[in-house]
Amino acid sequence: MERQPCQESLDQLYEARDLASLAFDFAPVGIVVTENRVLRECNQRFCDMFGYEREELLDQLFAFLYPSEEEFQNVQNRGDKSLGQGNPYWDERVMRRKCGELFWVRVRGHTFTPDAPLDRAVWSFADLSGLRPYLPLTQREREVYSLLGEGQTSKEIARSLNLSYRTVEVHRARLLKKMGVNNTASLFSSLGDIGGDHVVRSNSP
Repeated sequence: MERQPCQESLDQLYEARDLASLAFDFAPVGIVVTENRVLRECNQRFCDMFGYEREELLDQLFAFLYPSEEEFQNVQNRGDKSLGQGNPYWDERVMRRKCGELFWVRVRGHTFTPDAPLDRAVWSFADLSGLRPYLPLTQREREVYSLLGEGQTSKEIARSLNLSYRTVEVHRARLLKKMGVNNTASLFSSLGDIGGDHVVRSNSP
């Protein structure tokens, strides 16, 4: 359940002009500061989203918030190129709450160390479960779906995931069959449209 600040705390923060603390903790998205994929700071919204107390999250490797260790490793360098060029990055992925529930999240990131994008970075997390309920897809199906949403072809996805072209086509066909649709555009309509470009340019509104 989302927590609300008491009126006394709000008044104190306004009187002290400590609005940065107020904005950080009660921003409409979860905010996290990381160092080498270790969670160093997070706001209350992030805690509420994942169902943890802040003390349970700090100084933990992000891996336990993913469905599996392999999926955590698969997203490790996905945004390196964009972040290394000084551009913010975004994608949509499945993550796991403390209760074990899997849910879709939109992740946006900015690095403070472009030469090594994951050394120090800040990330926002938006819960998409109200717009896109999680469906029981396999790990590979989620990966293929996510990369299709980035605009990659089956051949490019095969290279990204170190699979054969035929294997990617099998996963794509299974996605279409599970959702009862005939093409990728209809698939996005069923599962939620990721959009073609996952990079948020620095001049984007």
